[in-house]
Amino acid sequence: MQPGDLLDLDITAVAHGGVFVARHENRVVFVSDAIPGERVRVALTDTKKSSFWRGDTVEVLDASPHRRPHVWTPADVATAPEDRPGGADFGHIALGHQRELKVEVLRDALARFAGSSAPVTIEPPTAQMKGDRVLEESPDGTGWRTRVSLHVDEDGRIGPFAARSHRVIPVEELPLATPGITRAMARRQGGSPGRLDLVQPADGRVRVISRPESTRSRRPGPVDPAAREVVVETVGDREFQVDAGGFWQVHRLAAGTLHDAVADAVAGSVDPEGWHLDLYGGVGLLAASVADAGGPGTRITSVESDSRATEHAGENLAAWIGARAETARVDRWLGDLVDTATPAQRARLARGTVVLDPPRAGAGKDVVERLVALSPKRIVYVACDPVALARDLGTFAEHGYTTPSVRAFDLFPHSHHVEAIVVLTR
Repeated sequence: MQPGDLLDLDITAVAHGGVFVARHENRVVFVSDAIPGERVRVALTDTKKSSFWRGDTVEVLDASPHRRPHVWTPADVATAPEDRPGGADFGHIALGHQRELKVEVLRDALARFAGSSAPVTIEPPTAQMKGDRVLEESPDGTGWRTRVSLHVDEDGRIGPFAARSHRVIPVEELPLATPGITRAMARRQGGSPGRLDLVQPADGRVRVISRPESTRSRRPGPVDPAAREVVVETVGDREFQVDAGGFWQVHRLAAGTLHDAVADAVAGSVDPEGWHLDLYGGVGLLAASVADAGGPGTRITSVESDSRATEHAGENLAAWIGARAETARVDRWLGDLVDTATPAQRARLARGTVVLDPPRAGAGKDVVERLVALSPKRIVYVACDPVALARDLGTFAEHGYTTPSVRAFDLFPHSHHVEAIVVLTR
């Protein structure tokens, strides 16, 4: 069969990456925009591999009771697949069932890649106080993105890419974004080809950061000065400096949720005599959770490869006299520490807590093995990819570090993404 051919298929399961599983003549077909239990008509998009094909749902023949009108009308199955904007691949599923599917993906990844049957729970974002107001998740899981990346094509069209492509889809609404970001998008007209970031920090004012492509190489061009503006984000009564174009959690409640979850994970266990680490530490959000639990003299080192983020982490952690922020690649920094740590330092590290918050690809075997060589008492792993998490947990298990459970948070409603926190001890 060829791309464009149609098949009627029964959807049997959810897979990692926002797609769903069907079979045709003993071959797996990964299908977008479906729900387990449905029968759908699928237009094939990739038939090159002998082991599996890919396709898009173009018609729902037998709908799941969990199917809802898509929260983003242009992304509905009524739209031709090539014209559907990407970024909301679970938007056609009832919110509660989305969370059940995310738990299934986590459990499957843990079983396949870590040999683990640890129980998995999932929660909505934690409500946060802002002044005298309580901020909560919206009932329908929309309006949460405070950071959005759009694209500008050579004709000046602005919008997200179509799902699984680099074709710009102009849209009039961004239902997952805050209203302020949607209004800012509507005011933009044309521009140089490249990326357009819209950022709404705690002060409520939307910043627009242009990231044009180089005309010769199609690589990123000059940095927009707006990306270097220092903005202030708040978590509870604590302020964090961060570049407008730097990394901060995109859900308006995510930073507070993760800060509180890490605080829960380390409560009563931060040894005042230990040396604690925050790896891939960004601007110090999670280091602050550990330092809060340990008190003013907590010795904690945050390690981050982005020098601007490290500068901000130094300021954000200044309240703790034992805090330090270092600019380095985590793998190299750990390798140097393994090679040079004195017996006294190793003893303090062995009493320490490590927060590990790697990028989507995970920490990887080298980082895990260098970390376990230091034998920390407790590791709190914050993950945004189930498979990368499970692979790393498998490596940790080989060295005697295991976790009794996985606590997940739905910080990306209407997408397949999920955040998880595990506590590893020997």
